[in-house]
Amino acid sequence: SAAYGLSVYLLWRHGTMGMAHLYFEASATVITLVLLGKWLEGRAKRQTAAAIHALNALRPATAHVRRDGIEVEVAIDQVRVGDLVVVRPGERIAVDGEVSEGHSHVDESLITGESLPVAKAVGAKVTGGAINVEGVMTVRTLAVGTETMLARIIRMVESAQAAKAPIQRIVDRVSAVFVPVVLAIAALTFVGWVAVTGNWEQALINAVAVLVIACPCALGLATPTAIMAGTGVAARQGILIKDAQALEVAHSVTTVAFDKTGTLTEGRPSLAAVVPAPGEDRADVLRLAGALQSVSEHPLARAVLDQAREEKLTLPAASQAKALPGRGLTATVEGSVLSLGSSRLLQELGVPTGALAQEAIRLENEGRTISWLTRTTGQQVDLLGLLAFGDTV
Repeated sequence: SAAYGLSVYLLWRHGTMGMAHLYFEASATVITLVLLGKWLEGRAKRQTAAAIHALNALRPATAHVRRDGIEVEVAIDQVRVGDLVVVRPGERIAVDGEVSEGHSHVDESLITGESLPVAKAVGAKVTGGAINVEGVMTVRTLAVGTETMLARIIRMVESAQAAKAPIQRIVDRVSAVFVPVVLAIAALTFVGWVAVTGNWEQALINAVAVLVIACPCALGLATPTAIMAGTGVAARQGILIKDAQALEVAHSVTTVAFDKTGTLTEGRPSLAAVVPAPGEDRADVLRLAGALQSVSEHPLARAVLDQAREEKLTLPAASQAKALPGRGLTATVEGSVLSLGSSRLLQELGVPTGALAQEAIRLENEGRTISWLTRTTGQQVDLLGLLAFGDTV
């Protein structure tokens, strides 16, 4: 403003007497940079708000609540702590709570990054926003509204955007000293030129020159804009930044440790290997496993079915299917009871791994998830083979 006002005065006073010292371009440049910075900051805020709205969208608008033995659909803000919420397959869990009835697998990748659904049985804790993959569950509400895990995550992202990074606090302290010092130097420049030359017009020009040159626009705009943009981009990529200080020190990170497979993988497991037990046929093992998995909605089941479809195998029908939470599933196929599940299930059935033990260890060392296929005939349980699953990094 000072530069522009001075230029208008000089143009009016000396415009007909030759070239005066005009600062129109300097004042226009400064204003343009300030407006550009504010526009960039506003754009970053809008993008960040969109990321927060995407997190909010993970919360269902309604929930199926069982009251007095009757299931009713109510708005999420009408659910109270202690209410029994019924969650069907494919639905997002509306509240933080504890499973009181039923069992299922729950996709908690939004919280943990785990690519595979986690088995949940009676007594297990569940998080609002997670997806129920398989069976019907009844969840006793432990937290609603602003007390849920998802709400706390959203608050954390918002507070990280509002917080000042250590460098921003330094900038604020510098600005608090820098601006008065610049004004004082400009005033001394004006007084000095007037005292020495007596030309107050030249003194004013030099004082304004000091103000224009010392304008600290970038000092005040760069840091908040960078914080807003950084937290917004991170939120859209699923990275939640705890506070501004964490964002600032991230540049010094040299090693990152990941404890969940879904953090680095696509979250779409595929069948990496089918290893038959001695005397068994690989195609037959895959065919029977496919028959079992045809009654399941688990991501590993889809991987088996995709492979069986690719190899053009005809799958027999499965009946009397039963999910075994945290272990696997069992069903009757071609008159025999087949079981497909984890090493824990194999131990419960009392079946030794035998010749497949070393191969299983090798595959597990490669990061594969192992499932064992067994067949029960009368009192005898035979090991048919193993299936190894992997995910693309």
